[in-house]
Amino acid sequence: MTHHSHEHDLGLQHDVDTLQRRGLGRRGLLGVLGGLGAAGALTACSPTDRTPSGAPDVDVVAGEIPEETAGPYPGDGSNGPNVLTESGIVRQDIRRSFGDGSGVADGVPLTLRYRVYDLSGEDVTPLPGAALYAWHCDRDGSYSMYDGDAVGANYLRGVQEADADGWLSFTTIFPGCYAGRWPHVHFEVYESVDTATSADNVQRTSQLAFPAEVCEEVYATAGYEQSQSNLAQVSLESDGIFSDGYSLQLATMTGSVEDGFVATLNVPV
Repeated sequence: MTHHSHEHDLGLQHDVDTLQRRGLGRRGLLGVLGGLGAAGALTACSPTDRTPSGAPDVDVVAGEIPEETAGPYPGDGSNGPNVLTESGIVRQDIRRSFGDGSGVADGVPLTLRYRVYDLSGEDVTPLPGAALYAWHCDRDGSYSMYDGDAVGANYLRGVQEADADGWLSFTTIFPGCYAGRWPHVHFEVYESVDTATSADNVQRTSQLAFPAEVCEEVYATAGYEQSQSNLAQVSLESDGIFSDGYSLQLATMTGSVEDGFVATLNVPV
């Protein structure tokens, strides 16, 4: 089991620059996101749907997704390896390593659903063609390519392109909780798949947070024992990233341990 602390997500020059851009408060925290849709509409989306049909309309009040640190394990060329240049990184199912990587990530099934919005104009509109790179730790709290037994893997990393309505999704596993950090998923937004080749081109870096009740349910299952213990030592309010506000980053959840979970998040940029 790899033990981490939340300081691992801070302190790099790349991250310092990002935090300086944020100033004293969360950048663009000008409003709140409206309801993420009817539970029935979300439940109809299976954990393996790529871009769900019949997705609920979302009322987004002006407010950008907060800028956050990419942490020490981004795999985007800003700190060591750059998985974004590898053939195969554009994929929907990120549970298995690809190319020269080895290994498959085990855990409770999870679908990550993002809807990217453009706030640059007078109207809030979906942003088709945007690319989103998502990555997170495995069930043991390790990040592929960098950490623990996952050094030789490149799983739990992938890029997807937003469809005409701004939607994209990933099939993955529920990440573990390592010491000092609330369970989360890192992501970067790029203008397009063609520009999603290094951190030099990133438009926004942020993190998705999971609701406490879902984390507790997942971590009560076999394989997540250390996560259960770590979760008891942290909260959204004490987490080094989310403690200054997480309303725009808290995913809406549906599903179950048996059927898999679906996490949905709006990403206004």
